[in-house]
Amino acid sequence: MKRILLVEDDPNLGLLLQDYLQIKGKFDVVLCVDGDEGLRAFTRQEFDLCILDVMMPKKDGFTLGKEIRKIDQNVPIIFATAKAMMEDKASAYDLGGDDYITKPFRIEELLLRINALLKRVAVKEPADSGPVQTQFQIGDYSFDYTTQMIHYKGQQQKLSTKEAELLQLLCLKKNAVLTREEALLSIWHDDNYFNGRSMDVFLSKLRKYLREDPRVEILNVHGKGYKLLVN
Repeated sequence: MKRILLVEDDPNLGLLLQDYLQIKGKFDVVLCVDGDEGLRAFTRQEFDLCILDVMMPKKDGFTLGKEIRKIDQNVPIIFATAKAMMEDKASAYDLGGDDYITKPFRIEELLLRINALLKRVAVKEPADSGPVQTQFQIGDYSFDYTTQMIHYKGQQQKLSTKEAELLQLLCLKKNAVLTREEALLSIWHDDNYFNGRSMDVFLSKLRKYLREDPRVEILNVHGKGYKLLVN
């Protein structure tokens, strides 16, 4: 049985979600009412997925998500909030979130997203696919996907999970076109407008991180996607 950490400060909604996910989804759901309690629970048990309300007392969901990412880089995180601003979605992904759902939402939709994330984790590294490259040389930069670090002449830059995943895809297709659809489906699992805008933000950040070496460029290929060009 998969164990889910649910951190929700609305007791009625929290209990409703807990009951539904335990009955319909057959999950073991640990409910916490604030960010501090959620962090304590995460450090004491192993979880397969986290659902974090963003607007909470004591510790908001984004702060909690950031602290969870310091402990576990891989556990899927869904942020839930009443806010629908684009910058909130970008913040959720930038902090290493895997999905974002806006209140009010249908519980059935949340269950679908949970199952999709858990399925993605289960098939992320199939046994017959062989090891995926994690160390890259990009001009004068070196990139370690496992630690999510870029190294350049003694300096280091820590990447968010989404930034690291996007840079890894670009590196695997170095000097070739990475299609926009391929990147969105591989990382966000949906090529909708909002995810596309989020990806544009991360591409801008990657260009900033790699700007010191003039031989390195991330090009827009009109109508197709992107190319990591290393001369």
